[in-house]
Amino acid sequence: MSKRIVQVILATTVAAFCFVPGFAAQAKEQTLTGQVGDAMCGRSHMMPGKSEVECTRACIKEGSKYALIVGDSVYTLEGKTDGLDAFAGKSATVTGTVKGQTVMVTSVAAAK
Repeated sequence: MSKRIVQVILATTVAAFCFVPGFAAQAKEQTLTGQVGDAMCGRSHMMPGKSEVECTRACIKEGSKYALIVGDSVYTLEGKTDGLDAFAGKSATVTGTVKGQTVMVTSVAAAK
């Protein structure tokens, strides 16, 4: 019985080390430039009579997360998002770890 337990633990450990590099390769730091908006509205702001800046700020106040709109893609911004209000509705360059449609932000700067 104990020999079987050792085999299972060994197999689990080997499998874990095989999958960790593959997982890490999926999430890598990138720099993206796009327009800062919110995750709820994405590309299409839905508040009639409000500018993109006003709509973004209102949606954030209601609990939506900041987003970066890059072409047809909308990335939800998480992590170091302090100061994004200044970029609402404007172009910004965001650096962070991208995994799927989420960016774990490490820095934000005005787009050049």
